[in-house]
Amino acid sequence: MIVRVLVLFAHPVETSFHAALHRAMVDALRRAGHEVDDCDLYAEGFDPILTREERLHYHDLSVNRRPVEAHVDRLLRAEALVIMAPVWNFGFPAILKGWFDRVMLPGVSFVMRDGRATPNLQHIRSLTAVVSYGGTRWASLLMGDPPRKLVRRWLRGLIRPWAPVRYLALYGMNRATDADRDAFLAKVVGAAERL
Repeated sequence: MIVRVLVLFAHPVETSFHAALHRAMVDALRRAGHEVDDCDLYAEGFDPILTREERLHYHDLSVNRRPVEAHVDRLLRAEALVIMAPVWNFGFPAILKGWFDRVMLPGVSFVMRDGRATPNLQHIRSLTAVVSYGGTRWASLLMGDPPRKLVRRWLRGLIRPWAPVRYLALYGMNRATDADRDAFLAKVVGAAERL
C-alpha cells in the first residue's frame, strides 16, 4: 500500500550521521513506492519561535493556522509521520520543539470538546521516530527519557488508535563504532521498508 509520509528532519549538519540516516530513510521509503514529503526543518529555515500573537490566538481556530498554514497542510495530508532528530541535553532540537509548538495546534492535532482535548490526527496510521543519543540508555532512563515519552505517549495519543509506533534509538553515539552505526542504519532502512 502506498502511503503519504511526512518526514520531519531536524539536524543542522549535512555531514552528520543523522543526515546519513535521513537520506537512507527517505531513499528507502521512495524505493518502497511511498509518496514522501521530506521536511528538512533547518534547510527550509523553519522559525521555531512561537510569537506573542500566535500564543494570543492559539485557541482561535479562525486564525491560529495562518502563520504555519503550509506546515499544517503538510501534516494533514500525511498518512504516516517519521521524526528524525538527535537528542541533545535529553530533548529534541529547539527547531523540532518549535515545530510541535507552532503546528500541533487546536483544530489541527486536537480539538477541544467540553473543555477536553480530543485527538485529531486520526489519518496518521503509522508513527516512527529515529533518534540518536550521545549518552547511554541508562543516563537517559535516569533523566526520564523525555523524547521517548513525547513520541510513545503524547504523539501516540494524537494519531489513529492502535497505529504502530516505532522508536528507533541509537544510544551512546559518542562511543559508537562503525559496526554500531552500520547496524543502526540497517535497522532504519528495514523500518522504512516495512512501513
